[in-house]
Amino acid sequence: MANLFIGNLPYNMTSDQMGQLFAQAGTVVSAKVISDKYSGRSRGFGFVEMSNDEESKKAIEMFNGKDVEGRALVVNEARPREDRPREDRPRR
Repeated sequence: MANLFIGNLPYNMTSDQMGQLFAQAGTVVSAKVISDKYSGRSRGFGFVEMSNDEESKKAIEMFNGKDVEGRALVVNEARPREDRPREDRPRR
C-alpha cells in the first residue's frame, strides 16, 4: 500500500469526496482531509492510501496539477513522519 500526500485542496472538500475523486485511479484504502483541531476547518491538505504502488503512481499522474474548483492539486508520495524536520517551537 502507498500513502499519498494531497495538497492545495479546496477548503470545502470532505474526506469522502476526496476518496471518491481518487477512486478513479484505483482502490482507495483510506482518505483523510486534515482539519484544524481548534476550528474544525480543513487545512487544505490530506492523505490518500491506495491499495498498491501501481495505483498510487496512476493517481499521481492523473491528479498532480489537476484543477479542482480552481485549485491545482499537489499529489506526491507522503514521507514517513520521521523523515520530516521537527519544528523547534513549544507545544500549546
